[in-house]
Amino acid sequence: MSGFDIDAIRSDFPALRQEVRGKQLIYLDSAATALKPQVVIDAVRQVYEHNCGNIHRAVHLPSQRATQGYEGTRKQVQAFLGAAKPSEIIFTSGTTQSINMVAQCHGRANLGAGDKVLITGLEHHSNIVPWQMICEEMGAQLVVAEIDDDGDVPLERIEAQLKAGGVKIVAFAHVSNALGTVLPAKEICAMARSHGAISVVDGAQAVPHMAPNVVDLGCDFYVFSGHKLFAPTGTGVLYGRFDVLGAMPPYQGGGDMIRSVSFEKTTYAELPNRLEAGTPNIAGVIGMGAALTYLGGLDMAAMQAHEEDLFRYTDESLRSIAGLRRVGTAKHSMGALSFFLDCAHPHDIGTIVDTEGVALRTGHHCAQPVMKAFGIPATARASLAFYNCRADVDALLASVRTVQEMFS
Repeated sequence: MSGFDIDAIRSDFPALRQEVRGKQLIYLDSAATALKPQVVIDAVRQVYEHNCGNIHRAVHLPSQRATQGYEGTRKQVQAFLGAAKPSEIIFTSGTTQSINMVAQCHGRANLGAGDKVLITGLEHHSNIVPWQMICEEMGAQLVVAEIDDDGDVPLERIEAQLKAGGVKIVAFAHVSNALGTVLPAKEICAMARSHGAISVVDGAQAVPHMAPNVVDLGCDFYVFSGHKLFAPTGTGVLYGRFDVLGAMPPYQGGGDMIRSVSFEKTTYAELPNRLEAGTPNIAGVIGMGAALTYLGGLDMAAMQAHEEDLFRYTDESLRSIAGLRRVGTAKHSMGALSFFLDCAHPHDIGTIVDTEGVALRTGHHCAQPVMKAFGIPATARASLAFYNCRADVDALLASVRTVQEMFS
């Protein structure tokens, strides 16, 4: 691809230079967690070697450097998401904590008996269970816009649930982790808004492949995990529109979320501190900043063209294998491709291809309702990132054929 040197990109990721099981690693599990470029690894090490201090709390230089790096990342995330203010960016441990924060803070303050939370049939468990918990607590109801046979969610199914009335929150995945289906987030957010509902977009699988503009999307909340975005684990983001975020009561108490404390009364700090209690993952957040800097240096259009070409090649190649069935064939998909073989259980597929150095994900992918909709217990999932190439796909196909030979 013009403007995209795949060999140079791959050299930035040290994990790709290793052998596993005596074979060159073929990493096709980026939807679970993405590999980290050397600059991210170096940034985390730099914190612990030279800038190891707690943030916001000391005048000594290591603390000042740590604070500058941490708050600098907040501004980078703001720019990445197109948010209006840095204070609309809350750092969390990941998508799961971000969704739980919205459910517990916004949900508890705004849901009551008879209200509804609308999700889709595509959701990761982290966008199901928190809503079940708060609905049970508040006497609200969880309703679902089901998927179709292609693994898509027709907009008319969402509209029908909204027209039935009572929906206060619409929570949905921008991109499905299990199938790669891309939902029309802008349209869904507009539909939610027109029915007086708040929108919560799970962007965990979207951000490695695109830079979503939250203002253009019109969402009220957008969440993602740093480790999917080539950053360290234990980092995440909750974007919230300032007025909606500002109305949320604190999620946890202690640390920098306070303005003043006495035994009689505590007053809380302003955003974003009010929703960031305790010492955060400072090195991880600074590592996220390094990941965003790295991504900012890439030709985004060329990267996306490379990924689209690779996704098509993978899809076509998998479909060429007799006895292999693709699961989830929505017209607009990216990142992840699920499949199973007539002759072997997905866990057997994963175990055998691992002996060939190929890293796949197998199981229900924390999306058991998706598997139930297709009447299957599990799939094998190949998930792509911009550091993958056609040779990786060819290695996958060879390893799948090895599985078939063993079970024939």
